[in-house]
Amino acid sequence: MTTTEITVDGVTKRYGDVTSLADVSLTVPAGSTVGLLGTNGAGKTTLLRLLVGHDRPDAGTIDVGGHSPTEGASIRRHVGYLPENAGFPPSLTGREVLDFHADVRGVPAASRGDRIAEVLETVGLTAAADRRVGGYSNGMNGRLGLATVLVAEPRVLLLDEPFSGLDPTGVDALVDVLERLRADTSMTIVLTSHTLAEAERVCERVAILDDGRVQVTGGTDDLRRAAGDEVTVAVRTPGEYDLSRALEHLGDVDDLREIERLDDGGLRIRCAREEAFDALGVVHDGFVVEGFEVREPDLGAVFRDAVGPDGEERPGPTSTGRTGGDRP
Repeated sequence: MTTTEITVDGVTKRYGDVTSLADVSLTVPAGSTVGLLGTNGAGKTTLLRLLVGHDRPDAGTIDVGGHSPTEGASIRRHVGYLPENAGFPPSLTGREVLDFHADVRGVPAASRGDRIAEVLETVGLTAAADRRVGGYSNGMNGRLGLATVLVAEPRVLLLDEPFSGLDPTGVDALVDVLERLRADTSMTIVLTSHTLAEAERVCERVAILDDGRVQVTGGTDDLRRAAGDEVTVAVRTPGEYDLSRALEHLGDVDDLREIERLDDGGLRIRCAREEAFDALGVVHDGFVVEGFEVREPDLGAVFRDAVGPDGEERPGPTSTGRTGGDRP
């Protein structure tokens, strides 16, 4: 039976005249990986700070693993929080940084060395453990930051924009670590992001915020399917298509919405989901096909439906399979 790790109920947070969160409610199942998505200023970081107790809500309640974040230091025994762009003294080695954080977070001295070695292995920094942090890449610094909160074995991991500033190699390395944590532990992971591709790779569930309100919540796959019935069929071919001939061959396919010649000579076909393999079959009968890919709607489509193409708020939150939209 699925249990709930985090419950946010009717939370509002204001900073002066600015309302950062407005009557936000959501739940996070224990052991899940949830992405809080939205543009800059949507309220994502504010929500994380409330979850770890760095700020207090003006209205509403929050429960994290049976504890209120207002309990202060006690909540931090259960929750690991990594702010965006966390930095470390460049003269220290990675191992020294972790030793400091292990001490601060109460890891017993007798087991500290073994725990640090274990965490270094988890984040892929064993070989760089005794190098000075000033020589680390952005990606290595990001994984070191993750290690500093993992060292105390938290039940809940809160990551604020963990992919910010990383190149593709750094993103891949961090995604690999998060996927292993998801597969090998019962840890609940909540991360914020304004870039969707990385969140789509890691998160089982998402909540999309806009202007301080939850607009959409649900399972990542369910939300993508609900974003529309249109799919894209990309076909690789050994040579260039005659586009008019291709259209002639595809003329009998119902609900064909667009056909486009690609720079490499292949085709991109947009059609209804149920017509995808009919379209592919027609192309295969008329041309040489070296390979193909059928792409479902991605989180970008979900995001645009939630907040509009230019980020303007859409009226009323929604959620897959129910109204109210307040439970990821």
